[in-house]
Amino acid sequence: MNIALWIVTGLLALAYVAGGTAKLVMSKQKIYASGHSGHWVEDWSDGGVKAIGALELLGGLGLVLPALVGIATGLVPVAAIGLGVIMVGAAVTRFRRGEVKLVAVDFGYLALLAFVVWGRFVVEPFTG
Repeated sequence: MNIALWIVTGLLALAYVAGGTAKLVMSKQKIYASGHSGHWVEDWSDGGVKAIGALELLGGLGLVLPALVGIATGLVPVAAIGLGVIMVGAAVTRFRRGEVKLVAVDFGYLALLAFVVWGRFVVEPFTG
């Protein structure tokens, strides 16, 4: 189970670090132009998009860094909870916009984050 948790957590961390970094460095217009999945930025200010990017980047790092350095490992599931909150917000935004297929993707991420929370709080918590 520990290996499965590391794999899922690592993949999620890569996705959130990449996505968060992109939101921080790309303009809102460039995100919009990147395709249908980027049209949500219409509902957010430039600062809001950058804030979401910063939170995703920090959450992605929080999924792996505490465990890798062995300090405050209890923050791993906490980071997953925080990213879960972001994904609920993403799903609500997409649902309001009628982007139902993308809501399913958001719920997929939410399910993987829930797996990490459950796994690291209950099944295989990090022990010092």
